Amino acid sequence: MQTNSQQNPLAGLVKKFIPGLVLAFAVLLIFGLVGDVREMLDTIKHFRWGIFPLVLLFTLFNYTIRFFKWHYYLGQIGVKNFPLLESARLFVAGFPLAMTPGKVGEVLKGVWVNQKTGVATARAVSVIVAERITDGLAVLLLSTLGVIAYPQYWPAFVIILVILVAVIIISQIRPAAYWFLDLSEKIPFIKRFSIMLREFYEGSFAVFRPGPTLLGVAMGMVSWIGEGVGFYYLLTALGLPAGKETFGNAVFILAFSTVVGAVSALPGGLGASEASIAGMLTLLVGVDSTTASVATLLIRLATLWFGVSLGVITWLFSWDLIAFIGKNKDEKLES
Repeated sequence: MQTNSQQNPLAGLVKKFIPGLVLAFAVLLIFGLVGDVREMLDTIKHFRWGIFPLVLLFTLFNYTIRFFKWHYYLGQIGVKNFPLLESARLFVAGFPLAMTPGKVGEVLKGVWVNQKTGVATARAVSVIVAERITDGLAVLLLSTLGVIAYPQYWPAFVIILVILVAVIIISQIRPAAYWFLDLSEKIPFIKRFSIMLREFYEGSFAVFRPGPTLLGVAMGMVSWIGEGVGFYYLLTALGLPAGKETFGNAVFILAFSTVVGAVSALPGGLGASEASIAGMLTLLVGVDSTTASVATLLIRLATLWFGVSLGVITWLFSWDLIAFIGKNKDEKLES
């Protein structure tokens, strides 16, 4: 007998977003309580909205570079001659999946790749992991100068950097990986996942080789600088002085808040990213709480929520992707 979520896959997917939507509402409520609502509304009213399309354009620049990295990584795991438009559809359709707790919903992108190309889902998931890790390294590198200027962030910076680099190095040590995979086949609880683990490892080994990793990190740095530039223009539109200092702060704050949001494992980094952006604007740059709150809400609108909106629009023309959610979870992962 099918459950309601199996009969209506879209309803099942919407349920996964409820925690993120509740958290989004809570974030708005907290910002309204912390800041002066009237002053915030007045600041938004007098904001130079003509600059906002430019901020969105830089966000699109970020997405475009990240898409080419996604497509390149698909080639690394054996997906050949995959049409760019179809690849882009899967990439953009995955944006709203970041709103699930821990971004676990992004595994669905691997399922879609399997559906469209026949490549094992677990192998395709390695691309998603590679995206996250190379993006993490990219934003950490963009944060380096800021961390030097503000040494209180060094502990978190070093810990996250070591973890990300360790994952990459370990993935390239084949004897150790094969020993673990062979061992997994002897453990009853893990044995059923042994095929998936092998596919995931083979994909990870391919995408984390030195060449693809360096290229992925370089592309990540270029893409995230794009969003940093957009944040810079947004800050100047809110009255901050144009110049190298504001630009440096914009790139550092947005990059480091991205790391904080990712580490938090909260849906879309909600709460963690906002708190870090507003907090750093106030503590490091000296911006008043109202301007910091407005800047935070606007940049998240131009990045996170802009991406989610693009993804939802893509869903309207991609029922084949949404309908696939109704299949058995284990069946999807093992295919």
